[in-house]
Amino acid sequence: MCRNITMLRGLDPGATTEEIEAAARQYVRKVSGVQSVSAATAEPFEAAVRVIADATTRLLAALPPRKQPPPTLPPLRRINVSRGATTPAR
Repeated sequence: MCRNITMLRGLDPGATTEEIEAAARQYVRKVSGVQSVSAATAEPFEAAVRVIADATTRLLAALPPRKQPPPTLPPLRRINVSRGATTPAR
């Protein structure tokens, strides 16, 4: 399990498209070993991100609600919390 990917199920408000895509991008980076996308890796990398993000969106929609919120906030929300905002980045 990649420790850098934050749990998205149970967020209030729910996970945004940007948060889901960021998690998918992190996953694809980890499993592919591609840290910076080049012309040779861009197309398959971005296609994989789209597939993972779509699957994640469907998974989160199908799961029952969590009884407790996740233990940590996703990175995009941490930025806003440190700035004093209370809503997720959009």
